[in-house]
Amino acid sequence: MIIKDNTRRQIMRKSRLFMSAAAACLAGTMAVTGFAATEHWNDNSGKKAISDEWSQWKTKWETIKTDYEKVSMVPGADATKLNYAWYSKKADEAKVRISTNVDMSKTTEADGSNTYSENYKEFTGTSKEYKKIDDVTYYANKVTITELKENTTYYYQCLVDGKWTSVKKFKTGDTSNFSFLYVGDPQIGASKGQTPTESSEAQSADIAARNDAFSWNKTLTAAISEHSDVDFIVSAGDQINNTGDDNGQEREYAGFLSADVLSNVPVAPTIGNHDSKFANYQNHFNVPNAYTEEQNATPAGNDYYYTYGDVLFIVLNTNNYNCADHEALIKKAEQAAPNAKWKIVTFHHDIYGSGYDHSDSDGIVLRTQLTTLLDKYDIDVVLQGHDHTYSRSYMLTSDGNTHTAYTKDNVKDEYLNVKDGKTDDSAALSSKQEYLNQNLCYKIVDKTQGTINNPEGVLYMEANSATGSKYYNLISTQQDYIAERSQTWTPTYSVVNVTSDSFTINTYDVNTGDKIDNSFTITKKAEDKKDDTTKDNVAVKSIKLNKTKVTLAKGKKVTLKATVAPSNATDKNVTFTSSNTKVATVNAKGVVTAKKAGKATITAKAGTKKATCKIVVK
Repeated sequence: MIIKDNTRRQIMRKSRLFMSAAAACLAGTMAVTGFAATEHWNDNSGKKAISDEWSQWKTKWETIKTDYEKVSMVPGADATKLNYAWYSKKADEAKVRISTNVDMSKTTEADGSNTYSENYKEFTGTSKEYKKIDDVTYYANKVTITELKENTTYYYQCLVDGKWTSVKKFKTGDTSNFSFLYVGDPQIGASKGQTPTESSEAQSADIAARNDAFSWNKTLTAAISEHSDVDFIVSAGDQINNTGDDNGQEREYAGFLSADVLSNVPVAPTIGNHDSKFANYQNHFNVPNAYTEEQNATPAGNDYYYTYGDVLFIVLNTNNYNCADHEALIKKAEQAAPNAKWKIVTFHHDIYGSGYDHSDSDGIVLRTQLTTLLDKYDIDVVLQGHDHTYSRSYMLTSDGNTHTAYTKDNVKDEYLNVKDGKTDDSAALSSKQEYLNQNLCYKIVDKTQGTINNPEGVLYMEANSATGSKYYNLISTQQDYIAERSQTWTPTYSVVNVTSDSFTINTYDVNTGDKIDNSFTITKKAEDKKDDTTKDNVAVKSIKLNKTKVTLAKGKKVTLKATVAPSNATDKNVTFTSSNTKVATVNAKGVVTAKKAGKATITAKAGTKKATCKIVVK
């Protein structure tokens, strides 16, 4: 990180700049006590509609909370690979076997060839003694499976304690047109201290983990029910809450991994401040291409990257302030995927968010250094968490200037006391103002909404809590870099669809299934060359759907396919909308889901042309 010498001398002459609260939060030491949650959190205990489900869960939890051997799936280095991790009580050779048949038998292709030479294909990984929990020794196992084909359903088993697990399945997607689920801050256990409807006592750590894990299951189930075609999940960090107890984290990871969806859909995790204190994260998740050469790595693990088709995903551990580490990983990722059409970065600490408790403190510590890196390497989108609010930025770039790098060594303890400007310490207020001036380090380069073609800058998304274990308030005055924001006090999730030339994000309320923001699309469209000197767009002349009227029963689905003419149209990107999302919803791939009895019209649009399909739900 570059710091001008004269600026450093100026800063150091001023006692010390503040922000120790922010620094501590980034280091994972102040997140629980420094910033309290609001009174808002997701309490399922008093909801009559799910009372039976809730009662069953409370009974199940007594087994779940000590089941530390849940298997996790993480996207592999590319779409042909998938990574597994799990704990076991025996020093078994780590093994996973897969088949394209549910009975794990030999698969015969149409041409008479076999998918595998055996009944299944077996993969071996690593197993190491890790830790004791309640006087029981656990081993950390990691396996990578390879040679996966697109658009294929696979079945798998893992060897745990000398026995093969029950058969589970996953489906690979189409790398040229895929979707993923983007969620923020499950933070299992964060509702500790809140008083639920069913009790007059504040929740213990165990009860909080139980209740938040239930909500996490509900969120993923609702999301996948509505968007069954997602290929994987991106978590923006803080999978769990506990920062002070190594083994205490394990109950929360058991809750996180208990979600049934995670047996079938891989999750790409991010190290949040609550994850960062212990090595449990890196033993529960087998991340690909981990940057183990980091100079300032945290116990939880490292930056990493992976590709999915033409998309490069880069995941940064922003608990590490050393941006030289992050740049080294980004360089390595770019060298591995030089032809990536999209570059998506995920990190936990929001640097352009809108939540009160964090946006005015620790997020902007990293802003001055990360923004220049994101510009330098042409990053398209940044996915953030941490603030437990929802926001979407305009397209932003850095201001191109060199700024002071703020670390734990040059911040001032008094910041916690002057966070709201409530102090008589003129020197502290002066230092704070200098700090804030340093962090005015962005430019708003484009405010286009809806669909934006070949924009400059970076789109910053901030996810609200996926479980509602706790929520934060929005900053009272919306920042000028924010295009849209909300705090509905309900869990949310986003569905991102990526093709070779488009990135589209839609965000939904878990309870209603309704969008909380308009669809936003970034396209990368090159103009067609008519000759050596002229470039002309080829307009869309027509769009047709494979169906014009469909009758569905509640809960059923149908896929609408659009044909755009002419075939060489410059902009063939198709967007789908529903006239009544309470009756029928439609995703970016044209999958319509019947919600309740009634009528709705699905509209497909390409360029200026439209086609419709009438949906009747009975």
